[in-house]
Amino acid sequence: MSRDTLGAIRLLTSLKNYYEVTKPRIWYLLVFTALGGYVVAAGRNIDPYMFILTIVAVTLGSAGANTITCYIDRDIDAVMNRTRLRPIPTRRIYPAKKALYYGLALSVLSVILAYAINLLAAALMLFGLLDNILVYSRFLKRRNPVSIILGGFSGGAPALIGYVAVSNTIDLTSLLIAALVVLWIPGHIWTLALHSKEDYARAKVPMLPVVVSERVAVRCIASTSILMVAFSIGIYFVGAFGILYLTTATILGAVALAVNFWLVVKPTKERAWIGFKLSSPYLALIFIAMMLDKLIA
Repeated sequence: MSRDTLGAIRLLTSLKNYYEVTKPRIWYLLVFTALGGYVVAAGRNIDPYMFILTIVAVTLGSAGANTITCYIDRDIDAVMNRTRLRPIPTRRIYPAKKALYYGLALSVLSVILAYAINLLAAALMLFGLLDNILVYSRFLKRRNPVSIILGGFSGGAPALIGYVAVSNTIDLTSLLIAALVVLWIPGHIWTLALHSKEDYARAKVPMLPVVVSERVAVRCIASTSILMVAFSIGIYFVGAFGILYLTTATILGAVALAVNFWLVVKPTKERAWIGFKLSSPYLALIFIAMMLDKLIA
């Protein structure tokens, strides 16, 4: 094999590692909520330049935050079966500070691009980064069993950024959309933690399902799902969307409640995993319904 070929292989492998450390399966959905926020605010009047700028800014911000949290959690990731093959624990990125500098660079660039959108977008980007990296990952995750509630506020930032990129203001509709994402996050994370309870216990991360009984944990998951579904339907009644959205939110909400109460009836790892795997499609479909409602209307 030639030197050029080996060099190309090393480059591709390195790019793959730095892509993987951003936890793309997480930021895909966050960026999608930003896209949804933008389309809800703009309707059919989409400015291609502003749209692309918004999506790139949120992509960089989400990827940057995830990379920095991978660096912060490198000791935890090394002992959890679910995360031990990530690039930092396996030393595919070494030394680990390379990931930190990479994440910082992405984060700073995201704030600069958000500022190019407007000042409010930049403030929201900065808030999302600080809440995720410092409030959740650095200070609360290893100390507080309900850390994801305060840390989950950053999850609503991308949708708000997408919205304010068009409107340059935060109104009731945008707050409700962001609140829906924030309310979705605890159930999403807690079902994963319930499924991987031993993993979190081994890493000494006091997620709610680790420090309380299964019965209490599943009731907390069900309670957050009730609030989430109530918010999703409540958005219709403030006049933000039409019948297409209401129908979709009602059907999806019924499915979400059925899955979570099925878990309450009999808490098992398998049912928790099903709840976790269905939670992301739920949120994606809700945002698709929002966008279609606005585009058709």
